[in-house]
Amino acid sequence: MAIETLTGLNKAAVLLLCLGEEATAKVFEELSDDEVRQVTRTMATIEHIPTNIKQRVFDNYRESAQKNAGLFIKGTDFVKKAFAATGKESKVRAQNLMEQFISGTETRSLETIALMQPRMVANLLEKEHPQTIALVLSTQHVEHASEILSHIPEEIRADVIYRIAKIERVSPEVISRIEEALNREIGLVAGKEQKQIGGIEKVVEIFDYLSKNISSEILETIEETDPDMAEEIRKKMFTFENLIALDGRSLQMVLREINNDSLTMALKTASEEMREKIFANMSSRAADMIRDDLEAMGPVRLSEVELMQQTIVKIAMKLEEEGKLILGGGGGDELV
Repeated sequence: MAIETLTGLNKAAVLLLCLGEEATAKVFEELSDDEVRQVTRTMATIEHIPTNIKQRVFDNYRESAQKNAGLFIKGTDFVKKAFAATGKESKVRAQNLMEQFISGTETRSLETIALMQPRMVANLLEKEHPQTIALVLSTQHVEHASEILSHIPEEIRADVIYRIAKIERVSPEVISRIEEALNREIGLVAGKEQKQIGGIEKVVEIFDYLSKNISSEILETIEETDPDMAEEIRKKMFTFENLIALDGRSLQMVLREINNDSLTMALKTASEEMREKIFANMSSRAADMIRDDLEAMGPVRLSEVELMQQTIVKIAMKLEEEGKLILGGGGGDELV
């Protein structure tokens, strides 16, 4: 073992071995899993540390510490933890900011597209293979991706959405190939890690920003080639207001699983048509009580209302999974 041949990783391994188990454990707490794996593999290969090597490594460490004196921070981790510590009242805003922050840092290789006009990006991508378009859109914020998609030729939209839904992870090699194809126009930089992109959730989020006509046309096209995927997307898109399409008996089944206080909260932002549909499927006494409670209810946080609505939707989906009802089914079994 010669000091001249030691790499930075070798020196780190020697230093930690010399510091002892307790100090090394504290250092490991500040390292990433990958960094710990690398340094421990190197430590495992060392059986003897000559005294002169030990001294030189410590000297190098002291010199480096003096040269780089100051505060070392992991800016990305700091920001994420700051968002996570945000008070409950600002959780929704913090979550949105967190998503935008992660989108801007973890997909930095495609950040230029995020700054371009949607129509310009669509023109740039329209001659690319649908799989390439799907990969690019999957790395973008959903609102921007949906605007780009609306300018993509109609005949390939469904194919692009279908491919987005099938994506789970993408390797850096794939990203590199995409970047090479687009480099002249937008000059992208390759990513270093595999990224979680695409999937059904991404499709549903994109649909939230598309017009109903476009999303319906896309779903109909996907249904022709993959009915199961189309059904899965529709289920993910199911909202509280969609409960209005249930037949009376199915709606009553859902209502039996909900207490009046929860239902009152969920109805705070519901349409008048939705309220009347629900009131028509419960006893007159219970309906009158909820009407009175709604009138007396003061301002409430939108996030609380949405959370309660999502809870009721999950109950409906659970009942469907159990085969007790069919979401979207029609009928006329309202109570009189």
